[in-house]
Amino acid sequence: MRAFRIAYDGRPFHGFQRQPDVPTVEEAVFDAANALGVADGKPAGYAAAGRTDAGVSAVAQTVAFECPDWLTPAALNSELPASVRAWASADAPDDFHATHDAASRAYRYHCHAPEADLARAEQALGRLRGENDFHNLTPDDENTVRELQADAERDDDYLVFDLRAGGFVREMVRRVVSLVRAVATGDASLAKVERVLGPEKIDGPEGVAPAPAYPLVLVDAAYPMLTFSVDDDAAASTRELFAALRDERATRTRVAAEVVEQTRVPEP
Repeated sequence: MRAFRIAYDGRPFHGFQRQPDVPTVEEAVFDAANALGVADGKPAGYAAAGRTDAGVSAVAQTVAFECPDWLTPAALNSELPASVRAWASADAPDDFHATHDAASRAYRYHCHAPEADLARAEQALGRLRGENDFHNLTPDDENTVRELQADAERDDDYLVFDLRAGGFVREMVRRVVSLVRAVATGDASLAKVERVLGPEKIDGPEGVAPAPAYPLVLVDAAYPMLTFSVDDDAAASTRELFAALRDERATRTRVAAEVVEQTRVPEP
């Protein structure tokens, strides 16, 4: 059994989990394993750390399955699409399960919020930390109690949220961000956080909608029993891919800024 660290750009995919008739990251991993002759369909023993939503990216998604020793991250990359890169691996016990054996998962959300007040964000996060029932911050109806670690810091016009838990229910991270941003900008009071964490179900316009998916990144899946080794060639390929994405998006930002400036109405 071998575990692989996988980085990917979430934009081209309809989420991580395999679905019929749409591209997903998991399908890309299965296709690569099949093309390399190490699997026929779903790889034996396969499991993944988590299921990211459509548009969500990852640095350290982790997948594990039975494979020969020669299947390195670089070898896996030879059949993966350019937007998915394996960059590290670890030998794992035969009974290892990438979902059940993860001690925690961590996400980072880059929230554009120049008007947000960091002190108010911290107050909201202070109430959300620890063990709570997050039933109003997910579409799930069961198993919604989680123990959350949460921090935020200001980075120019962004609030950067770091959230860690043993596991997350669906859309929990993006709804936590949405709620805290609303408090930090004054669009919601701290009392809203108490209502959300209370037993009463909150639906409709009083509920909390998820923040957009694309600023969210899965940055860690912790496995104390594993020691990951970085594949230098695969890591270099990963950096090259994401450096190109960074430069492309920076250029798009400049173009958009040009349009904004050129279409301003002159002040009288």
